[in-house]
Amino acid sequence: MKIINIRQARVGDLIKETIAELLLRRVKDPRVEGITITGVEVSVDLKIGRVYFCMMDSSRKKEAQEGLESAAGFLRHELKKGLRLKSVPALFFAYDESFDYGTKIDVLLDQIGKHEKPDS
Repeated sequence: MKIINIRQARVGDLIKETIAELLLRRVKDPRVEGITITGVEVSVDLKIGRVYFCMMDSSRKKEAQEGLESAAGFLRHELKKGLRLKSVPALFFAYDESFDYGTKIDVLLDQIGKHEKPDS
């Protein structure tokens, strides 16, 4: 279990909100449409930020990751303008598998519920 300090959490939340807003309003790349930013983990020295994302159409995740990586410079530039930080973390993007896992569990639970017969 990772232990994070309050500053890491605050910076991560600010980066998450800002990137989500930028993707919605300013990034015009069609590869990043429909992406939801689920979290940002920032290193202790605030030099590296791992941005987690998910999307409804998980078959496009590689394409979406490429779009995010191509927009990383623009996103860092906008973060530098909008946030008061000495240095903006380098951004790395990773698909958040937890939503796919949750969907898989829901499907399995539904299948179990359909196969169980009510007690009579």
